[in-house]
Amino acid sequence: MPRKIYPPEYRQQLVDLALTGESPEKLAKRFEPSAKTIRDWVKAAKIASAPALDKDAEIRRLQQENEILREEREILKKAAAWFAMESAPIKGKRSRS
Repeated sequence: MPRKIYPPEYRQQLVDLALTGESPEKLAKRFEPSAKTIRDWVKAAKIASAPALDKDAEIRRLQQENEILREEREILKKAAAWFAMESAPIKGKRSRS
């Protein structure tokens, strides 16, 4: 049996009803498409209406994060060098044990 094609307006009306709280199962009983089809339409509509990712803002955020991580790495390198000097044995002093 060939797949039935529904007009976009019809699909949008069912999606709107589903988004207002009507369950896909109830809509499937009242109208022709199956509950799974209606759920798929709702899912596709949510994805289509999601705001597009602002790439420039994301790049700026990642650059700032990268700068912070570099600063933290430099601080840790300096701290590790300082602790290494502090824990090294002092030359010229002998233990009295």
